Amino acid sequence: MSKLVSGVVAASKPILANFLHYGKVELIPPKPSEFGAIKDGIAHVVHQAKSGGWKNLTVKEAWLNSLIAAEITFWFYVGEVIGKRSLIGYEV
Repeated sequence: MSKLVSGVVAASKPILANFLHYGKVELIPPKPSEFGAIKDGIAHVVHQAKSGGWKNLTVKEAWLNSLIAAEITFWFYVGEVIGKRSLIGYEV
């Protein structure tokens, strides 16, 4: 049994190290110096939506944008379920 556990621990160490590396890099909140870039990015998205720039996307870019929108929607609904502490609707 201990041989199995030690094998699992040895196999999971590189995976865990990789996870922790990306977790430290990607999951930190934005710094105050990055707020300007966020504002510029939102302004760029609004400009592209108004000017019709979304019509010039490649299929890959459109697919990635659709996946990002689906992910945002998914996490919104997960937050709703966590907030109301139930899978079934709000109590009225």
